[in-house]
Amino acid sequence: MGAPAVFLAVALATLLAPASGAPVRQQASRNKLLLVSFDGFRWNYDQDVDTPNLDAMALDGVKARYMTPAFITLTSPCHFTLVTGKYVENHGVVHNMFYNTSSKVKWPYHTTLGIQKWWDNGSLPIWITAQRQGLKTGSFFYPGGNVTYQGEAVTLSRKEGILHNFKDEAEWRANIDTVMTWFTDEGLDLVTLYFGEPDSTGHRYGPESQERKEIVMQVDRTVGYLRDSIRKSGLESSLNLLILSDHGMTTVNKTASDLVEFHKFSNFSFKDIEFELLDYGPNGMLLPKEGMLEKVYEALKDAHPRLHVYKKEFFPKSFHYANHSRITPLLMYSDPGYVIHGRVNVQFNNGEHGFDNEVMDMKTIFRAVGPSFKKGLEVEPFESVHVYELMCKLLGIVPEANDGLLSTLLPILQET
Repeated sequence: MGAPAVFLAVALATLLAPASGAPVRQQASRNKLLLVSFDGFRWNYDQDVDTPNLDAMALDGVKARYMTPAFITLTSPCHFTLVTGKYVENHGVVHNMFYNTSSKVKWPYHTTLGIQKWWDNGSLPIWITAQRQGLKTGSFFYPGGNVTYQGEAVTLSRKEGILHNFKDEAEWRANIDTVMTWFTDEGLDLVTLYFGEPDSTGHRYGPESQERKEIVMQVDRTVGYLRDSIRKSGLESSLNLLILSDHGMTTVNKTASDLVEFHKFSNFSFKDIEFELLDYGPNGMLLPKEGMLEKVYEALKDAHPRLHVYKKEFFPKSFHYANHSRITPLLMYSDPGYVIHGRVNVQFNNGEHGFDNEVMDMKTIFRAVGPSFKKGLEVEPFESVHVYELMCKLLGIVPEANDGLLSTLLPILQET
């Protein structure tokens, strides 16, 4: 080894020494972390049914009054914000659907979960960052956890099938059992675990339905089973648990006299459109044909009082959404309770999300318990973009560049 190489080795050894707090595998005392997402769990779903296990978790740890998701309040964008700490315009997963405005290709949600180039577009999620700093990670059904990033895969992962039964409580418990063995037998440090409820039930029956209340009780039973499993696995003193969600849910006004229907707009023609992404809840994107942008915008900007249409550069900056190359020249969203119908009316859900993230029905939950957290603490609302920094702190890893602030959630941790 030549002198320059020796100098480099010494410099690296000094830089990566544990005493420096730099990104290396720490001693066995490092706590593990389990992030659990129950899709579409609105912030107040625990207020109209008994949820003894969620209540007990709040007493034993930390509860936020609510958490504000990223915009666009869709499953994949919001979940990727949680594991990157970036707003949607900065991580690039701008929709549940993969689309290409040149080829006109559009793929549905479940297919998009496996399209590597949709996810791997410049932002490293926490699994990869942790692995590069010596940890082992796992993803069980979590969106984005089954593709490679810069050629690197999550240590262990499971992907839900397109015909997956979201409501099977026995399977939920089996999945928890698997995750426990990932921690105890496989030595994983971080696992993200995803459940597709209460989102699926909320869509089908509506957020105020009895069916939704029943699935929330199932969620609560599952939380109880999870915490019992943590204890039985001997992990209670060494595992931090986060339970949260991606977004909320609101009732769709299906019988309104003022539905948002593009096919009824008098001055608008689909002949002027090169590419469209409509009929996906309250959100839409349009690429007008060359030379048609102004004509289409003028036709749509005041076409309906419940519809908010913007040129990309004038979309509200507070959403942190439009400043990305995947966003089309025109984009829009509708008021709470209203979905956007395109060429024909094909949306029949009773519950929907995707709305303005400041709408209360879009707010979601945050619970935390474990050796690193204070007990019996309720905190004021915060944005989901800050969760990533918290997770990096819990794991003792150096975060990637992100939009969150560690100072937001640092007060929920035990003082060391």
